[in-house]
Amino acid sequence: MPVLAPPPSTEKDTVSVQFAVCAVRHLPPEARVRVLHAAGIQPELLEQPRVRVPGEAFSALWLGVAREMNDEFFGLDARRMKVGSFSVLAHSLLACGTLERALRQLLRGFAVLLDDVNAELSCDGEHACITLHNRITDAQDRRFAEETLLVMIHGLMCWLVGRRIALTHATFAGPQPEHSAEYALLFCNALSFDTPHTRVFFNAEALPAPVVQTLASLRTFLQNAPQSVFLKYKNEQSWTAKLRRKLRTHQGSQDWPTLEDMAQAFHMAPNTLRRRLEAEGESYQSLKDHLRRDLAIHHLCSSPLGVAEIGALLGFQEPSAFYRAFKRWCGVQPGAYRAQQRLQQARPSGQNVADSPQNLR
Repeated sequence: MPVLAPPPSTEKDTVSVQFAVCAVRHLPPEARVRVLHAAGIQPELLEQPRVRVPGEAFSALWLGVAREMNDEFFGLDARRMKVGSFSVLAHSLLACGTLERALRQLLRGFAVLLDDVNAELSCDGEHACITLHNRITDAQDRRFAEETLLVMIHGLMCWLVGRRIALTHATFAGPQPEHSAEYALLFCNALSFDTPHTRVFFNAEALPAPVVQTLASLRTFLQNAPQSVFLKYKNEQSWTAKLRRKLRTHQGSQDWPTLEDMAQAFHMAPNTLRRRLEAEGESYQSLKDHLRRDLAIHHLCSSPLGVAEIGALLGFQEPSAFYRAFKRWCGVQPGAYRAQQRLQQARPSGQNVADSPQNLR
């Protein structure tokens, strides 16, 4: 875990601990403890389903699992997706010209790399659809394979054209999982479960968009992988990113700005700002809640501030309000979360994550 606070512009994302649970599921016990420790994730947190972990910690965990198994797909498929496969696949997309050609090339590549799960692209008028075909029998593995493949595909799609492509709807063949709220962050708000097929839909107008990335930008993308793939694509010029940056400057204020305040700051009508956020699959309230949650986790893990001070910094007028909000976000009290993280940091250090090979690069 970092010791010093990051610069104000740094984005601090978190993910559900359920992804960490699934990520280490096929590791032997000793290897599981080893990669969790290297990633800075206390094993006991895996027993608390509502806990969240920093995005960089899950990124380090993904790399650690890939290193242990020589498999960038967590041992979910009968055929290993050997270390380096993602990098080779990403390189093959640069010369495709348009998003549609790159996407079809990407899906063909996954069909070669994996035996049990693959995807196909189809178009119906103004709607484009990616349908998954999944032959994995274990329910937990089946769900995690779909989550992982979809975020890989969507992350690469967005990066290729240099902007976030909003998903309009997503359907899942399995039942609604306990961490389904995470799907609104990863995919979109319009979700259906227990459907005949797992599919994600987006506007077909995106398909002719040109591939804007180069070999130089690919190197940067891979240097930040898998965090650049798993977490929501960050277009620094998007309205979501602009508002996150603006909101971060309000740390320490008792009253965080309303949508109307932010619209005025950007010299536009509130409805215009609302529509622009909706086009990016976001709402102002969820953006504000997610930012405060992620900042709370960052300060609990990386700063000497007391819990009440952190709550005040994030605009909670009463410590009890911050305690309730954090318990709702993460399933544990902020003090308990901090104590668990400090216990993990106090343990004898194993392999330094910084020294680990960057398997997805």
